[in-house]
Amino acid sequence: MDAKILEKNCQKVLDHLAAELATLHAGRATVAMLDSVTVEVQGKFLRLREMAALSTPDGRTIAIQPWDRGTTRAIEKAILLANLGFTPVVDADRIRCLVPEMSLERRRELAKRAATMAEAARVAARAVRRDAMELWKTAKKNEKVSEDELKRREKEVQKAIDGCGEKIEGIWSKKEKELLSQ
Repeated sequence: MDAKILEKNCQKVLDHLAAELATLHAGRATVAMLDSVTVEVQGKFLRLREMAALSTPDGRTIAIQPWDRGTTRAIEKAILLANLGFTPVVDADRIRCLVPEMSLERRRELAKRAATMAEAARVAARAVRRDAMELWKTAKKNEKVSEDELKRREKEVQKAIDGCGEKIEGIWSKKEKELLSQ
């Protein structure tokens, strides 16, 4: 596994972590809070973004404008089932979600979820390292690289994964501060 592929795989881990953490909110309404919501319509599951326009008219409200008025109740049900910490309110053909002030207990709960997500990213980074190491060991076994080359490549892989780990820590600690600050 060359350096570009390794870097690309590490970036995928970081991007996934950032996307996961974006779904956690610190009391300010964002449309990313609804990224995990899937709506069942006619036996199919669709992401909410695929069936409605989402906006944040102010810092406490998320407005949802379904493209098909017949899906309004299904969207409301999906948001309730997602257990995001707020209740949708249906206004004719629009749905509003009022994001409540978060208690310290809820902030701590979200910080724990963020830590769990960061740990999952660390595990994914270790899997990238394992895969890269296995490729180089197989190349050594097939006599395509020397022992010295193998050691050099293993150090490069470890250095890249260490850098990825530092970035994971940075992303996570920034989100944790955001969640715990008032």
